[in-house]
Amino acid sequence: MKYMLLIHHGDSPDFDRPSAEEQGEIYAGYQGVNQTPGVTPGIWMEGPESATTVRVDGDKTLTTDGPFVAVKEALGGYLFYEADDLDAAIELASRIPAARLGGAIEIRPLKEGY
Repeated sequence: MKYMLLIHHGDSPDFDRPSAEEQGEIYAGYQGVNQTPGVTPGIWMEGPESATTVRVDGDKTLTTDGPFVAVKEALGGYLFYEADDLDAAIELASRIPAARLGGAIEIRPLKEGY
């Protein structure tokens, strides 16, 4: 089964301003996750304040600065994971540093055959 893991950054100050030692641990944690067999790493995204949200109303394209909704857990990154089952994806998600730094990891199965 293929999964997309959406990495939501929390609003914890620990996530925004880690010490040099914590930065090294976070980096090592992400490197370990990215080197897991079956993982296809994504690319880090800029913060939600840099987002533009697009909606279409009839024939009008409407844009809004920032994310569509105000959330504390802004999407910060993603990765893809091919695993045997959801339990394996949960185990991987638990190793992603954002999960222990006030954020959350959303796991979504990918639809096959498109």
